[in-house]
Amino acid sequence: MITSILRTLRLTSACLLTLSGAALISALWLRELGEAAVLDALLGATYLIIAIGLFGQSRFSLFVAAVIPGAVALTVLRTTGGVLAVDQLRIAADAIVALSCAWILWRVRNEPSH
Repeated sequence: MITSILRTLRLTSACLLTLSGAALISALWLRELGEAAVLDALLGATYLIIAIGLFGQSRFSLFVAAVIPGAVALTVLRTTGGVLAVDQLRIAADAIVALSCAWILWRVRNEPSH
């Protein structure tokens, strides 16, 4: 039962990171091309790579998915203050992925092997 919940939560996190990464990359067409836009596109590519790892079974991808989106959420919150709706959505998505992957990693590490 709990394994099914963890698998579903991991798949949901992977899908959320895929959507977030694709949105960051596709934003290149909607804004002026500058340093911030290129950094967001690189972050989007990183999110897509992490999402591919989350579709697998690796614990390392869970660790990376807990650390990087969490750090990005804190950075966006500190720099922008989360005033715009787009920033709030980005912070919420990153926080959901980071917290759910941290919880999954904790459950997997503390679960006895079969």
